[in-house]
Amino acid sequence: MSAAPGLTRVLTRYADGRSELSLDPDLRVFVADLVRPYGLPLREDLLAEGVGHAYEELAAGLLAEALGPDEPADVLIQAFDSPDVRPGAPTSLALSRSCAGTPTALALCDQGTAGAFAALRAALAYQRTGVARRAVVVLAEQTALHHLPPEPVTLPDRHCAVVLVCETLPGEELTVRQDSGTSSSGASAAEEVRRQAKALGEGAAVLLAAGLEVPGLDAVRVPAGQPFTGLWSALADRLPGWRAERRPVLLADFDPRLGVLSILTLRAGPPS
Repeated sequence: MSAAPGLTRVLTRYADGRSELSLDPDLRVFVADLVRPYGLPLREDLLAEGVGHAYEELAAGLLAEALGPDEPADVLIQAFDSPDVRPGAPTSLALSRSCAGTPTALALCDQGTAGAFAALRAALAYQRTGVARRAVVVLAEQTALHHLPPEPVTLPDRHCAVVLVCETLPGEELTVRQDSGTSSSGASAAEEVRRQAKALGEGAAVLLAAGLEVPGLDAVRVPAGQPFTGLWSALADRLPGWRAERRPVLLADFDPRLGVLSILTLRAGPPS
Protein backbone atom coordinates (compact mmCIF):
# COMPACT_ATOMS: atom_id res chain seq x y z
CA MET A 1 0.00 0.00 0.00
CA SER A 2 1.41 3.42 -0.93
CA ALA A 3 2.10 5.96 1.80
CA ALA A 4 1.50 9.71 1.66
CA PRO A 5 1.55 12.66 4.06
CA GLY A 6 -1.33 12.37 6.49
CA LEU A 7 -2.70 14.06 9.58
CA THR A 8 -1.95 11.83 12.56
CA ARG A 9 -2.71 14.05 15.55
CA VAL A 10 -4.69 17.22 16.23
CA LEU A 11 -4.65 18.64 19.77
CA THR A 12 -6.13 21.84 21.15
CA ARG A 13 -5.88 23.81 24.36
CA TYR A 14 -7.65 26.90 25.68
CA ALA A 15 -6.22 29.21 28.31
CA ASP A 16 -7.58 31.93 30.55
CA GLY A 17 -5.78 34.75 32.30
CA ARG A 18 -2.72 36.47 30.88
CA SER A 19 1.02 36.20 30.50
CA GLU A 20 3.27 38.32 32.69
CA LEU A 21 4.76 39.61 29.45
CA SER A 22 1.55 41.60 28.98
CA LEU A 23 2.81 43.91 31.75
CA ASP A 24 6.29 44.31 30.29
CA PRO A 25 6.88 48.05 29.64
CA ASP A 26 8.73 47.11 26.45
CA LEU A 27 5.41 45.94 24.99
CA ARG A 28 4.11 49.48 24.98
CA VAL A 29 7.31 50.78 23.40
CA PHE A 30 7.27 48.12 20.71
CA VAL A 31 3.60 48.56 19.78
CA ALA A 32 3.93 52.35 19.80
CA ASP A 33 6.81 52.12 17.34
CA LEU A 34 4.80 49.81 15.09
CA VAL A 35 1.67 51.96 14.87
CA ARG A 36 3.23 55.44 14.89
CA PRO A 37 3.68 55.67 11.07
CA TYR A 38 -0.02 54.89 10.64
CA GLY A 39 -1.34 57.28 13.27
CA LEU A 40 -3.13 54.55 15.20
CA PRO A 41 -3.78 55.14 18.92
CA LEU A 42 -2.66 52.69 21.57
CA ARG A 43 -5.08 50.89 23.87
CA GLU A 44 -3.62 52.39 27.01
CA ASP A 45 -6.26 50.66 29.14
CA LEU A 46 -5.18 47.20 28.00
CA LEU A 47 -1.51 48.02 28.35
CA ALA A 48 -2.03 49.29 31.89
CA GLU A 49 -4.22 46.34 32.88
CA GLY A 50 -1.92 43.71 31.39
CA VAL A 51 -4.06 41.75 28.92
CA GLY A 52 -2.98 39.08 26.47
CA HIS A 53 -1.12 35.80 26.21
CA ALA A 54 2.28 34.85 24.82
CA TYR A 55 2.08 32.17 22.15
CA GLU A 56 5.16 30.35 23.41
CA GLU A 57 3.53 29.86 26.82
CA LEU A 58 0.25 28.90 25.20
CA ALA A 59 1.61 26.24 22.86
CA ALA A 60 4.80 24.81 24.41
CA GLY A 61 3.03 22.37 26.73
CA LEU A 62 0.70 21.26 23.96
CA LEU A 63 3.66 20.50 21.71
CA ALA A 64 5.21 18.36 24.42
CA GLU A 65 1.92 16.50 24.73
CA ALA A 66 1.60 15.98 20.96
CA LEU A 67 5.13 14.64 20.41
CA GLY A 68 7.05 12.25 22.62
CA PRO A 69 10.79 12.51 23.26
CA ASP A 70 11.43 9.82 20.64
CA GLU A 71 9.36 11.60 17.97
CA PRO A 72 11.56 14.34 16.50
CA ALA A 73 10.04 16.97 14.27
CA ASP A 74 11.80 18.04 11.08
CA VAL A 75 9.76 21.18 10.36
CA LEU A 76 7.70 23.42 12.66
CA ILE A 77 5.45 26.10 11.18
CA GLN A 78 3.69 28.57 13.46
CA ALA A 79 0.70 30.44 12.02
CA PHE A 80 -1.31 33.24 13.60
CA ASP A 81 -3.59 36.12 12.70
CA SER A 82 -3.93 38.16 15.89
CA PRO A 83 -0.49 39.34 17.08
CA ASP A 84 1.43 37.77 19.91
CA VAL A 85 1.62 39.62 23.21
CA ARG A 86 5.36 39.39 22.65
CA PRO A 87 5.42 40.60 19.04
CA GLY A 88 9.16 41.18 18.78
CA ALA A 89 10.17 37.60 19.63
CA PRO A 90 10.76 34.78 17.11
CA THR A 91 8.16 32.52 18.75
CA SER A 92 8.49 29.76 16.16
CA LEU A 93 12.17 29.36 17.07
CA ALA A 94 11.31 29.21 20.77
CA LEU A 95 8.61 26.61 20.11
CA SER A 96 11.03 24.48 18.10
CA ARG A 97 12.88 23.89 21.36
CA SER A 98 9.72 22.47 22.94
CA CYS A 99 9.76 19.31 20.83
CA ALA A 100 12.33 16.64 20.05
CA GLY A 101 14.71 17.14 17.17
CA THR A 102 16.00 20.38 15.71
CA PRO A 103 13.17 21.33 13.32
CA THR A 104 13.42 24.07 10.77
CA ALA A 105 11.21 26.79 12.28
CA LEU A 106 9.03 29.12 10.23
CA ALA A 107 6.25 31.62 10.99
CA LEU A 108 3.32 32.66 8.82
CA CYS A 109 0.94 35.57 9.41
CA ASP A 110 -1.11 38.28 7.68
CA GLN A 111 -3.20 35.80 5.68
CA GLY A 112 -6.38 35.95 7.73
CA THR A 113 -8.07 32.65 8.41
CA ALA A 114 -6.45 31.27 5.26
CA GLY A 115 -3.13 31.29 7.12
CA ALA A 116 -3.83 28.03 8.94
CA PHE A 117 -4.44 26.21 5.65
CA ALA A 118 -1.38 27.86 4.06
CA ALA A 119 0.80 26.63 6.92
CA LEU A 120 -0.52 23.11 6.47
CA ARG A 121 0.13 23.29 2.71
CA ALA A 122 3.72 24.29 3.42
CA ALA A 123 4.15 21.43 5.90
CA LEU A 124 2.84 18.92 3.37
CA ALA A 125 5.15 20.32 0.69
CA TYR A 126 8.15 19.73 2.95
CA GLN A 127 7.03 16.14 3.38
CA ARG A 128 6.33 15.44 -0.28
CA THR A 129 9.79 16.68 -1.29
CA GLY A 130 11.39 14.34 1.23
CA VAL A 131 12.83 17.13 3.38
CA ALA A 132 10.67 16.27 6.39
CA ARG A 133 9.37 12.98 7.71
CA ARG A 134 7.38 14.64 10.48
CA ALA A 135 6.05 18.22 10.16
CA VAL A 136 4.25 20.15 12.87
CA VAL A 137 1.89 23.11 12.50
CA VAL A 138 1.13 25.32 15.51
CA LEU A 139 -1.89 27.64 15.34
CA ALA A 140 -2.47 30.27 18.00
CA GLU A 141 -4.66 33.27 18.77
CA GLN A 142 -5.01 35.49 21.81
CA THR A 143 -7.66 38.00 22.78
CA ALA A 144 -5.83 41.33 23.07
CA LEU A 145 -5.00 43.92 20.43
CA HIS A 146 -3.00 46.70 22.05
CA HIS A 147 -3.91 49.38 19.52
CA LEU A 148 -7.07 50.52 17.78
CA PRO A 149 -7.21 48.96 14.31
CA PRO A 150 -7.92 51.07 11.22
CA GLU A 151 -11.04 49.00 10.57
CA PRO A 152 -13.08 46.58 12.69
CA VAL A 153 -11.49 43.20 13.35
CA THR A 154 -12.83 40.08 15.04
CA LEU A 155 -10.77 38.94 18.01
CA PRO A 156 -11.18 35.58 19.75
CA ASP A 157 -13.16 35.10 22.93
CA ARG A 158 -10.38 33.02 24.52
CA HIS A 159 -6.70 32.30 24.10
CA CYS A 160 -6.24 29.08 22.14
CA ALA A 161 -3.53 26.94 20.56
CA VAL A 162 -3.83 23.98 18.20
CA VAL A 163 -1.08 21.54 17.18
CA LEU A 164 -1.35 19.46 14.00
CA VAL A 165 1.14 16.65 13.39
CA CYS A 166 1.69 15.52 9.81
CA GLU A 167 3.33 12.14 9.19
CA THR A 168 3.33 9.52 6.46
CA LEU A 169 0.32 7.21 6.62
CA PRO A 170 -0.36 4.18 4.39
CA GLY A 171 -3.29 4.77 2.09
CA GLU A 172 -4.30 8.19 3.45
CA GLU A 173 -5.05 11.01 1.08
CA LEU A 174 -4.75 14.51 2.56
CA THR A 175 -5.14 17.54 0.32
CA VAL A 176 -5.34 21.27 0.96
CA ARG A 177 -6.62 23.61 -1.76
CA GLN A 178 -6.83 27.39 -1.71
CA ASP A 179 -8.52 29.64 -4.26
CA SER A 180 -7.66 33.33 -4.07
CA GLY A 181 -9.98 34.31 -6.90
CA THR A 182 -13.25 33.59 -5.10
CA SER A 183 -16.04 36.15 -5.21
CA SER A 184 -16.26 38.25 -2.06
CA SER A 185 -19.97 37.48 -1.92
CA GLY A 186 -19.19 33.91 -0.92
CA ALA A 187 -21.68 32.42 -3.40
CA SER A 188 -19.00 30.80 -5.54
CA ALA A 189 -17.23 29.64 -2.38
CA ALA A 190 -20.37 27.84 -1.21
CA GLU A 191 -20.81 26.18 -4.60
CA GLU A 192 -17.21 24.92 -4.60
CA VAL A 193 -17.57 23.51 -1.08
CA ARG A 194 -20.74 21.73 -2.13
CA ARG A 195 -18.96 20.27 -5.17
CA GLN A 196 -15.97 19.05 -3.16
CA ALA A 197 -18.22 17.50 -0.50
CA LYS A 198 -20.17 15.63 -3.18
CA ALA A 199 -16.91 14.31 -4.63
CA LEU A 200 -16.05 12.74 -1.28
CA GLY A 201 -19.17 10.62 -1.49
CA GLU A 202 -22.07 9.79 0.76
CA GLY A 203 -21.28 9.81 4.47
CA ALA A 204 -18.58 12.45 4.26
CA ALA A 205 -18.18 14.56 7.40
CA VAL A 206 -18.19 18.28 6.62
CA LEU A 207 -16.92 20.93 9.03
CA LEU A 208 -17.53 24.58 8.15
CA ALA A 209 -16.04 27.70 9.69
CA ALA A 210 -18.42 30.05 11.47
CA GLY A 211 -18.69 32.58 8.64
CA LEU A 212 -19.18 30.15 5.76
CA GLU A 213 -22.76 29.52 4.64
CA VAL A 214 -23.48 26.54 2.38
CA PRO A 215 -27.27 26.14 2.16
CA GLY A 216 -28.56 22.60 1.80
CA LEU A 217 -25.33 20.90 2.83
CA ASP A 218 -25.37 18.56 5.83
CA ALA A 219 -22.47 19.96 7.83
CA VAL A 220 -21.21 20.76 11.30
CA ARG A 221 -21.01 24.52 11.79
CA VAL A 222 -18.30 25.84 14.09
CA PRO A 223 -19.64 28.40 16.58
CA ALA A 224 -18.37 31.96 16.32
CA GLY A 225 -15.85 33.18 18.85
CA GLN A 226 -12.54 31.70 17.71
CA PRO A 227 -11.97 33.01 14.18
CA PHE A 228 -8.53 31.47 13.64
CA THR A 229 -8.47 28.31 15.76
CA GLY A 230 -12.15 27.41 16.11
CA LEU A 231 -12.35 25.24 13.00
CA TRP A 232 -9.24 23.29 14.03
CA SER A 233 -10.33 22.90 17.64
CA ALA A 234 -13.56 21.38 16.35
CA LEU A 235 -11.50 19.02 14.18
CA ALA A 236 -9.47 17.96 17.22
CA ASP A 237 -12.69 17.07 19.02
CA ARG A 238 -14.36 15.19 16.17
CA LEU A 239 -11.59 13.59 14.10
CA PRO A 240 -11.09 10.53 16.33
CA GLY A 241 -14.76 9.58 16.00
CA TRP A 242 -14.85 10.23 12.26
CA ARG A 243 -11.71 8.15 11.81
CA ALA A 244 -13.22 5.29 13.80
CA GLU A 245 -16.22 5.42 11.43
CA ARG A 246 -13.83 5.64 8.45
CA ARG A 247 -15.60 8.69 7.10
CA PRO A 248 -13.91 11.04 4.63
CA VAL A 249 -13.62 14.55 6.05
CA LEU A 250 -13.85 18.03 4.55
CA LEU A 251 -12.96 21.29 6.31
CA ALA A 252 -13.71 24.63 4.68
CA ASP A 253 -13.22 28.28 5.50
CA PHE A 254 -13.77 31.45 3.50
CA ASP A 255 -12.06 34.74 4.28
CA PRO A 256 -14.29 37.40 2.67
CA ARG A 257 -11.81 40.21 3.28
CA LEU A 258 -9.15 38.45 1.19
CA GLY A 259 -11.54 36.50 -1.04
CA VAL A 260 -9.73 33.23 -0.24
CA LEU A 261 -11.51 29.89 -0.05
CA SER A 262 -9.59 27.15 1.77
CA ILE A 263 -10.59 23.48 1.71
CA LEU A 264 -8.97 20.46 3.37
CA THR A 265 -10.06 16.95 2.44
CA LEU A 266 -9.01 13.79 4.19
CA ARG A 267 -9.64 10.26 2.96
CA ALA A 268 -8.57 7.35 5.15
CA GLY A 269 -7.05 4.28 3.56
CA PRO A 270 -8.58 0.81 3.92
CA PRO A 271 -8.30 -0.81 7.36
CA SER A 272 -4.95 -2.46 7.98
